[in-house]
Amino acid sequence: MASYVPPVADYRFLLEKVLGFEQAMSELGRDVDVDLAAAVLEEAGRLCADRLHPLNREGDEQGSRLVDGAVETPSGFAAAYRDFAAAGWPALSADPEHGGQGLPLIVQLWADEMMSATNLSFGLCPSLTRGACEALAAHADAELKARWLSPLVRGEWTGAMALTESAAGSDLSLLITRAEPCGDGSYRVSGSKIFISSGDHDYGGNIVHLVLARLADAPPGVKGISLFLVPKFLPDAAGDFCLRNAMSVGALEKKMGMHAQPTCLMNYDGATGWLIGQPHRGLAAMFTMMNTERLMCGVQGLGVAGGAYQQALAYASERRQGRSADGASAPVAIIEHADVRRMLLSIRSFVEGARALVGWCALQVDRARHHPDPAERARADHVAALLTPVIKAGFTDMGFESAVAAQQIFGGHGYIREWGMEQYVRDVRIAQIYEGTNGIQALDLVTRKLPLEAGTVVSSLFASLESELRAATGLYVADRTLAALGLLRGVTARVREAPAEIAGAVAADYLRLFALVLLGWMWSRMAACAASEPAFAAKLGVADFFARRMLSQTEGLAAGIAAAIEGGEMLAADAF
Repeated sequence: MASYVPPVADYRFLLEKVLGFEQAMSELGRDVDVDLAAAVLEEAGRLCADRLHPLNREGDEQGSRLVDGAVETPSGFAAAYRDFAAAGWPALSADPEHGGQGLPLIVQLWADEMMSATNLSFGLCPSLTRGACEALAAHADAELKARWLSPLVRGEWTGAMALTESAAGSDLSLLITRAEPCGDGSYRVSGSKIFISSGDHDYGGNIVHLVLARLADAPPGVKGISLFLVPKFLPDAAGDFCLRNAMSVGALEKKMGMHAQPTCLMNYDGATGWLIGQPHRGLAAMFTMMNTERLMCGVQGLGVAGGAYQQALAYASERRQGRSADGASAPVAIIEHADVRRMLLSIRSFVEGARALVGWCALQVDRARHHPDPAERARADHVAALLTPVIKAGFTDMGFESAVAAQQIFGGHGYIREWGMEQYVRDVRIAQIYEGTNGIQALDLVTRKLPLEAGTVVSSLFASLESELRAATGLYVADRTLAALGLLRGVTARVREAPAEIAGAVAADYLRLFALVLLGWMWSRMAACAASEPAFAAKLGVADFFARRMLSQTEGLAAGIAAAIEGGEMLAADAF
């Protein structure tokens, strides 16, 4: 397997030329420049390439194991995590008030991209911990924050999200886990949860579960769900966290991929926990964590696509098979074959466009958190909310497709474990499913995000894109994206007016159309900047490919959406 090359030069190009990073930081009053951000990313890339990438295949083959009720992760994972935490990586973008380094989210998400490219199973644990920190920071009372938040921020402890039950998957209104008050401010939590990533492990320290459960007086449905902090270890009289809580691992899930990531069935047998936020308002608190994880899912799709691309490019450059188009007798490297270059360009055009869009969205999240103007904070928050389902679903779909295309370039070797490509395909598949399936993300986009602020959020974004694209005169990718934006605008109006059943039927196609337009916008920016940067001249050719081959999908998507809306009712469920 080829080594991993961190895309630090591309990050710097985006920071300096495409995303206006230093101006954005200046507006937020943050003393972070391109050199600092690039230096941190370079060091993160070195960690991923030298430490995490070599563990990836062995971790997949060994998998995590349940031994005498305790989880053992594959060789090298626990030591790598302890070194990772000791070096301060879990605290990268966290609030300094709680022990974080306070770096911009763009640095965090691009570091996450490299972790996903090199070891997806490893990267999930710190991602979940970060989401737990954000939920606690936003919703917990001062006492809970003081006791639990700082060790999580520093990575000395880790976090897990316990939502799903065997009869309550996407529909959390059906969950039955119960919580009873103990009279001292704590609660006893009883029930079972499935699919709990990093529910237990041997990394050391406490494992803090955020558990959705119902109080006895809870109203039915999602309005009766509360959120509880339930740790693996409780404090003793001296304040040392060494007392085992009444929770246990019932089993490890046997999965298609991500074998090194311990995905647990957790039993809570009257486990001690504490209420986070208000009673019966737990879902709103949990969504703080889930929205963080949904952006991370999109980054996982991007990261795996980027890692798979590097492997496929190295293989295609060396593997000699077949004759060239001009009929030369000697076998040529398969990169000489047009269809192989088509697959490579399809992956690359997604990866580099998605990397730019993730960076742009991260800057919006930071504006929502730190901008001095409340109106600007609200605007940026709405834009980030609009883009979250598009990035989660669009990038995980395209990331999986990219991994499959990279595997195809290897031919039969891509199907053999030895080359590592089948692991990319297996590992990234879950990203389309967890944190809300991609179908649910598409429904969220059309039913909740398009109507934000009476539709002004999406219309304002479209207007901004149109203005920028019209200013990019002479760029083919900008012209093609402008045309695709016109199609997106047209179907947006129709989707918003369509009956719920029909809107649901076209939601997935609509989300993909939306994602392609946003990627075209980023490619228009990159092409405009690359025209004056000789070192990045190849981006002009990739932008042209994206405009001709990838944006052509928007015409079929728009036509299909319009036809479905005109066609009316879907085939009834009882007709199957």
